Amino acid sequence: MKPTRSLSVCLLSGMAAMAMLSTASAAPPGPARDRNVTVTVVNGAALINGEGAQQLSLRSQQMSLTSYGPAPRVDARDHDRGDGGLPLWVFHVHNAARDGLDHVGAIVGTNPFFSKRASRIPVVIVPMIITTHTVATGVSSAGIFSTAPGDATQNSGVPQSTCLTAPNNVPSKLIEQSPIFQNAPFNFGGVFMGNTQYIDAVQRAQFYQALGQDPDNYHVLFSPVRIISPVALDVPANEGLAADVPGNANSPNLFGTCGTVQFLDINWFDSYINGTLLPQLAQQGIGADTIPVFFLYNTNIASPVTDLNSCCILGYHSFAGEPTPSQTYAVAEIDVSGLFPPGIENTAVLAHEMSELVNDPYGDNEVPPWGHIGQVGGCQENLETGDPLTGTAMTPVTMKNGFTYQLQELTFFSWFFGGQSLGVNGWYSSNGTFTTDAGPLCGS
Repeated sequence: MKPTRSLSVCLLSGMAAMAMLSTASAAPPGPARDRNVTVTVVNGAALINGEGAQQLSLRSQQMSLTSYGPAPRVDARDHDRGDGGLPLWVFHVHNAARDGLDHVGAIVGTNPFFSKRASRIPVVIVPMIITTHTVATGVSSAGIFSTAPGDATQNSGVPQSTCLTAPNNVPSKLIEQSPIFQNAPFNFGGVFMGNTQYIDAVQRAQFYQALGQDPDNYHVLFSPVRIISPVALDVPANEGLAADVPGNANSPNLFGTCGTVQFLDINWFDSYINGTLLPQLAQQGIGADTIPVFFLYNTNIASPVTDLNSCCILGYHSFAGEPTPSQTYAVAEIDVSGLFPPGIENTAVLAHEMSELVNDPYGDNEVPPWGHIGQVGGCQENLETGDPLTGTAMTPVTMKNGFTYQLQELTFFSWFFGGQSLGVNGWYSSNGTFTTDAGPLCGS
């Protein structure tokens, strides 16, 4: 089915629209720069104030990260794009139904309207060993931690015995074996989308009409996927904190978790990624044609770490590169501590972030304003496919390893622009929660 005039889409391959994308900030040393990202957040203070875990909800929040210095440069090695980056296709929506304007953006993969073939994007899972030197000794009714010196380490690359059981007790292997990176059968409303990865199934489903109801040859796959050696971070005492540390007399069981939970300052951590980790990966030949996933185990992100009201950021995706964006990356945690509801556990957040990285790799694919829906307060104007349904779960998927994975429902391309849906079943989201588009412009 061809797009209607209300969603007339002119689609190109390559990098014709890259000039619209903003440049990135980076990490120490050098002058500070600000970069806007959308993060996935749950209110940590609610855990202390007696709200049951089942009532907690995720929300999306836009924030500015402060990083420092020149961004790392990466050698060009990718033949599909020619400049060392991800394969991209460019959309140009003419006269979008929701605002009557034109919109241009870049999406990872090949063009589903003209090039029904597979794209394969390498992924490296980067397990993190996080060592902090401050422990929480208590928390006030206002959600502020009292602290004392104390060491704690979490390693997402080795077997864990407190919150996981063998054979599924190595967090990084659990992620590699998840439906984000391995095949599983996906059926959306009675239409079989293939035995494939979850993000690939969603990409096929959201452009189902454009694929002529024959999506078999179209794929956006994370392949190959490999785990590299863990990276150890020794976190300054004021930038990290641990709670519920077994065996530490100064660390009472504040949250009732099965083991240690940690907190990292997002600006410090993101600066370290940009200034140290990405250049190290580049030296190992891991460049802009590959997506690094910086993977945290039972470790939350906040700013500052001593305030539960600024917690907990569970994941985000971002980029580095000047003068044009190049190296994309994702940050996500696997939480199996019991701190959060089951729907937030393991790969729910990673599904959110990897979908957004594919559909909005540099965070500024501009769409008609939307908002005040689901967990999203205020208005947004970017193609962030996870944010409108943050916290809305798909049916859990049990993989061959016997582990059950949580996945978030994701929003289709047509929901943002309006008009007739290009998606499977005429839907506007992967589980049919959205049966119409985003509606009137937010803020109008």
